[in-house]
Amino acid sequence: MNEQLRQILPRVQKPARYTGGEYNSIVKDWESALVKMVFAFPDVYEVGMSHLGGRILYGLVNEHPDYLLERTFAPWPDMEEMMRAAGIPLYALESRRPVRDFDVVGFSLQYELSFTNVLNMLDLAGIPVWSEQRSEQDPLVMAGGPVCFNPEPMAPFIDVFLIGDGEELLPEFLARLQESRGKKREELLLNLAGLEGVYVPRFYQIEYHADGTLKAMEPSHPGLPERVTKRLVSDLDQAYYPLNPIVPFLDIVHDRAVLEVMRGCQRACRFCQAGTVYRPVRERSLSTLQHQAEALLRNTGYDDISLASLSTADYSNIQRLVRHLVEQYGSRGVGVSLPSLRVDAFSVKLANEVQKVRKTTLTFAPEAGTQRLRNVINKNVNESDLMNAVEAAFDSGWSGVKLYFMIGLPTETYEDLDGILELLAKVRRIGRARAGKRLKINVSISNFVPKAHTPFQWEPQISPDEIRAKHGYLRKEGRRLKGVSLDFHQPEVTWLEGIMARGDRRLAPVIYRAFTRGCKFDGWREYFRPDIWQEVLEKERVDPDFYLYRKRSYREVFPWDIIDTGMDKEYLMEEHLISRQEVSTPDCRYDTCVGCGVCPSLGVELELKGGDGDAPAGRV
Repeated sequence: MNEQLRQILPRVQKPARYTGGEYNSIVKDWESALVKMVFAFPDVYEVGMSHLGGRILYGLVNEHPDYLLERTFAPWPDMEEMMRAAGIPLYALESRRPVRDFDVVGFSLQYELSFTNVLNMLDLAGIPVWSEQRSEQDPLVMAGGPVCFNPEPMAPFIDVFLIGDGEELLPEFLARLQESRGKKREELLLNLAGLEGVYVPRFYQIEYHADGTLKAMEPSHPGLPERVTKRLVSDLDQAYYPLNPIVPFLDIVHDRAVLEVMRGCQRACRFCQAGTVYRPVRERSLSTLQHQAEALLRNTGYDDISLASLSTADYSNIQRLVRHLVEQYGSRGVGVSLPSLRVDAFSVKLANEVQKVRKTTLTFAPEAGTQRLRNVINKNVNESDLMNAVEAAFDSGWSGVKLYFMIGLPTETYEDLDGILELLAKVRRIGRARAGKRLKINVSISNFVPKAHTPFQWEPQISPDEIRAKHGYLRKEGRRLKGVSLDFHQPEVTWLEGIMARGDRRLAPVIYRAFTRGCKFDGWREYFRPDIWQEVLEKERVDPDFYLYRKRSYREVFPWDIIDTGMDKEYLMEEHLISRQEVSTPDCRYDTCVGCGVCPSLGVELELKGGDGDAPAGRV
C-alpha cells in the first residue's frame, strides 16, 4: 500500500492530510498492543485535527501500556476516488494499516451532517455499514460526541455509543473489551452494555403509536438500564490533558495551542444543547492552567494559545489567567485568543489585555434583536450591555467586531428582525464615530434548530421558505447599513440538520440511500445535495414534516429520552412554559439553584466560591 500511496499523493490536494508522521504523533508497537483502536473523524483532516476531544483521547489511550490508538479522517473526494480506483482501503495514519484490522473504530459525532461520511468511511474501510451485517471478524463500531445525545438516527449503523465525557468512560470501555476478548460478538456487546454510559441500540426494542410517535423504548435483556446515564469528569484538575499534542504539517482550522479552562455553562440559554448536556460547570484551577500552558508552548512551538470553553469569560480566574499568560509569554510573541466573550464591557477589558500582544477579532452573540425575544430564549443580556461593550471595543482601538444572531426562534416576529437591524445601526453609529472609514462589522445569522434535551425541544422549526423570506427581508433592509456585512446560513442545511437532530431509527434507511446516491460532506456547501435528500425521503416514504413542523405534546416520548443527561424533564417543561411568559432564569453560579436536577441526579455538588473577583468559581 505504501508504494501505491506514493504514486497517488502527488496527484491530490494537500497530500499531508494522508501521510501521518507529524511532530508529537505516536507510533506504538502493533504486536504488543492488547487493544487496538482507531479514532475516526468523519470530516476532512483540517477539521478533525482541530477537535480538542480527539487530542485528549489520543494522548489518554496511548499513555496506557496495553492500548493503542491511531487516527483516520474522511478523505477529500479527490483522494477517495483514487483510493477506490487503486483498491486502497481506508487506513490509519500512524501505521497505515487498514482500519478494518483494528478492534474498535471510534467515530466522533460532532454534527448531524457528518452521518453520510460515517457510512462512506465504513464502506471505504471494507466494514459493513449495517451493524447487524457485521461478522465476528469485523471491528466494533463505536461512536461518541454531542450528537450521541440523540443516537437513534444512526443506531442501526453503530454497535456501541459512549455517552458523556470520554476521559471518564473510554478507559473502562477498553478495559472491559480486553477482559471480554474471545467472546462471541453478541456476548461481548451485552458485557459492554453493562457499563454506565454505554448504549448498545440492538438491545432496546422500539414501539410506535399509530400516529407515528414513539410509544416505548425498552431493554430486551434483564439488568440493562431503562435509560443510559451520561458519564461525567468530576474534577478537571485530575483529568487527563494532552501536553504533547500533535503539530500538523499543514494549517488546520484551529492551528494553535488550546487550554480548556472549564467545561459546561451555567447561562442556560433555552436553545442551546451544549448548555444542557455538558452541565454542571467544572473549572480547572489557575495553577493547573499555568502549568499546562507552559508545557503546551514548550512542546509544540505554537505562538498562539486559545482559552476554550462554552463561555470563557465566565471562568472565575479569567483575568488573572490572561494577565499571567500575557506577562509570561507576550515578550516571546505568543498571543492569547478568547473565542467566546460575554456581551459586556468586562469582556472588552479582557480583550484589552490580550491585544497587548496581538489584536484579534472581537465576537459577541446577542442572538436576538429585541429584549422581549432575548427574555424568551433566556439570553440574559440587554441592549445597554451590547452598546457598552461595543463602545469599549472601539474606544480601545478595534475597528471591527463580529456579531452573532439567530432567526426562527420561538415567538419571533418581523419586529424582532427589525430589532436586529436597529441594533446594527446603533453599533454602526458608535463605530463610525470612533473608527471612521476603517469600520467593519461582520454579522453571522444562523437558523434555529430545536435540539434534544433543551427547553425548546417541544417547538417546531420554521421551513426553508420562511427562512429565505426572513433572509431576504434582512438583506433588503440591511443594504443601507454601509460597512455591515451579513452572512446567512443555508436554509436547506438547516432543514436537513433539523430532520437528523430530531429523528429516530426510521431515518436510517434514508441516510443509507442518500449515501448510496453519493451524498457526503453534507456540511460543505459545494457537496451538499438537498435534491437527493428530498428524493430519498420520498422513496423511503418518510415525511420530513413529521420531524420538523409539529409542536410536541408534553406527553410525547422522544427518541432521545433513552439518554439521561441528568436534567429533569419537568425542569425543561417549566423552562419552556416560562419562556412564553418572557421570564428569565437566573445564573445558578451567581444566584441560586434553579432545580435543573443535574447535580443531585449525577451525585455532584456545585460549590460557589469567589475566584479573583471576576465571577464565582464553580467546582464539582
